[in-house]
Amino acid sequence: MNAVPVIRMPEQNNGVMLRGHPMVFLVTDRDTKHTSMFDWTIPAGFATGLHVHRVQEETFYVLEGECEWHVGDGIVRARPGTFLFIPPGVPHNITNVSERQARVLMTVSPPGHEHYFEELAQLAASGVPDPNALSALRDRYDTDQLSTLTTRE
Repeated sequence: MNAVPVIRMPEQNNGVMLRGHPMVFLVTDRDTKHTSMFDWTIPAGFATGLHVHRVQEETFYVLEGECEWHVGDGIVRARPGTFLFIPPGVPHNITNVSERQARVLMTVSPPGHEHYFEELAQLAASGVPDPNALSALRDRYDTDQLSTLTTRE
């Protein structure tokens, strides 16, 4: 891999739309062998459902809004400036508990999880994704879903 700096300007659209909100890919497996980084805009009421990663570790830094994380046995009410590190094997759920969008910086190590989001955006483009296709996607990308999505519509 060549040592090439990555610079993303705000007007560049590198990423996907999820539920009508952008997830900007800041650093991906094309750029580094260590981590992926995303600027994720989370719609009001969105929840990931409880899940766990066997290999991946994640970090989250809240920039805007208010989210609630269930992390292991605890609950964290996160507002701007809150940082979370979630190692492999720790069940977690992210919910935007506010009435407005939230924004977080998210890293996933090792890199490559951007491909999960690319495929998820394709599955969700036509409405509610097929549960079997969604399950297969999660299996391919180190995500064991422990509960259903709880997103308000």
